[in-house]
Amino acid sequence: MADARRGFLLGVTAYVLWGAFPLYWPLLEPSGPVEILAHRIVWSVVVMGVLVVALRRGAALRDILRDRRTTLLLVVAAITITSNWGTYIYGVNNDRVVETSLGYFINPLVTVLMGVLVLGERLRPAQWWALGLGFVAVAVLTVDYGRPPVVALVLAFSFGTYGLAKKSAGVGTFESLAFETAVIAPFALAYLVWLGSTGDGHFTGEGAGHVALLVASGVVTAVPLLCFGAAATRVSMTTLGLLQYLAPVLQFLLGITVLGEHMPPGRWVGFALVWLALAVFTFEALQHRRRTLGLVAEASAV
Repeated sequence: MADARRGFLLGVTAYVLWGAFPLYWPLLEPSGPVEILAHRIVWSVVVMGVLVVALRRGAALRDILRDRRTTLLLVVAAITITSNWGTYIYGVNNDRVVETSLGYFINPLVTVLMGVLVLGERLRPAQWWALGLGFVAVAVLTVDYGRPPVVALVLAFSFGTYGLAKKSAGVGTFESLAFETAVIAPFALAYLVWLGSTGDGHFTGEGAGHVALLVASGVVTAVPLLCFGAAATRVSMTTLGLLQYLAPVLQFLLGITVLGEHMPPGRWVGFALVWLALAVFTFEALQHRRRTLGLVAEASAV
């Protein structure tokens, strides 16, 4: 029980930290979104490199390189998580925090859709209803915004693809993040060097506090992922599935309160449809799990 409680607290910590990200990335201005992204990647690989040495995970990383299929899947994961991080930083630093929260609200629905389209999975009727409500919600929000919610859609589909690639690779969270950042880091470092050579970089020109915040982006990236990885080994997938809504809820609340983003009636309708779809999806998943466990118990008793 103590281990499960610790896992739950670690999971809450991970999602609360992710939910608070909209307060952190604006602190890194006047650096632009691409520069911030590059620093995040470079300092993340430094942090992960230190942890690989400290925790003696070098052998696990070498095992990844021996398997071509795993390597290719994690390269795909690296590309998609980079686009996800970049889009999120862009959205947060351009007053679109509410739209970024929408991306993570609809992510579970996108993941289910990708399971159907890519893996050939079959959905139960209630899951189809949830997907249908999700499509209607996106249509309503497109009308309200006057454009498709591009930031939200890119976040949802990039993270869905990232999750699919990681699931197919079957590599632990720690080793995966270390490999992913190592793949992208040379490009990020080259960009930062070029930016500095042209005089357009902001690493050393904004004071020691700015330098510290940019360097800390590696720790800010690694800590919630490590908390999540530790939680995943201690609590059920159902608990993790419910906790995942904590981050977008916090982002949404920050957007409409602390950051003062406008929510016209049409946008409220769109979000309400998304939340209804998630309620249907979550309730059906819990009911299905309960039925499955009941059948397993009956079969074991026979």
